[in-house]
Amino acid sequence: QVQLVESGGGLVQAGGSLRLSCAASGSGFSINVMGWYRQAPGKQRELVATVNTGGMTNYADSVKGRFTISRDNDKNTVLLQMNSLKPEDTAVYYCYAFRIASNYWGQGTQVTVSS
Repeated sequence: QVQLVESGGGLVQAGGSLRLSCAASGSGFSINVMGWYRQAPGKQRELVATVNTGGMTNYADSVKGRFTISRDNDKNTVLLQMNSLKPEDTAVYYCYAFRIASNYWGQGTQVTVSS
């Protein structure tokens, strides 16, 4: 089992920045992929960004150039630096981990961007 704990959400004005962090525990083996998804009211959960153990990243087109994902494999932590935030980035952001054919999710952290 893997437990994920997020922190760093909040309220920010458009154009501002926030940094989300997620710490994984309970893993006896390397976590293949860590990342972030988000879900806005009335919408499906969508990919924001992921990073694998080799450092390969994947971003949603809507956040490319504004968000940066990074990972510390030794500490099993993943960070999401969000710059130039827009009101449409408002959502609950969920930390995600994939290990040994299983998906794991954090409890979610709210990000609200005011216009």
